[in-house]
Amino acid sequence: MAEGQERNAAQSGARAGYGPGAALLVVDVQNDFADPKGSLYVRGAENIIGRINERIREAEAAGSPVIYTQDWHPPVTAHFQKDGGIWPVHCVQGTWGAEFHADLLVLGHAPIVRKGSAGEDGYSAFSVRDPVSGDVSRTKLGELLRARGVERVVIAGLATDYCVKESALDAVRLGFRSTVLTDAVRAVDLQPGDGERALAALASAGAELVEG
Repeated sequence: MAEGQERNAAQSGARAGYGPGAALLVVDVQNDFADPKGSLYVRGAENIIGRINERIREAEAAGSPVIYTQDWHPPVTAHFQKDGGIWPVHCVQGTWGAEFHADLLVLGHAPIVRKGSAGEDGYSAFSVRDPVSGDVSRTKLGELLRARGVERVVIAGLATDYCVKESALDAVRLGFRSTVLTDAVRAVDLQPGDGERALAALASAGAELVEG
């Protein structure tokens, strides 16, 4: 990146609240969600990848860690319709659908938190839930953030009404300041308006909604 571009990214990142004590969480920008050929495609998801990449560059320029999440399901899980759940098969470990979208900027040094790898529901980046027993266990994300001195989590990705929402709510519950970048998320909208209702619920819970 040229010197002028680095300066602009740093200035933009400062306005967005990046810097020491903040981290950017990039949620589930995977082929099955972000590519029109994906099994659980989120309409318009591919259109926000460029914005997410800009946020990644801004966070890097401001010295904020960037952390990615991936849905990472086994072939058989009660999370899937065929096995008693509610969702079509998606993001199966090692398949094209589970890979990050080719247009996403993936930093080689950045941690990746995989969720649902033992068949759990993996809506939140911070926790997973056994779809049969309901037992909840934590992912490694909270430890990663605290080890880096993070107090504020800035969230972009997919999908607003599921994994973004649950990740942001968990962040608040765990004592992190939570910010959702409203121009860098997209909703499934199984029911019309689900995405808007998710954002309203986040605001009510104390999360900050920021465009850009």
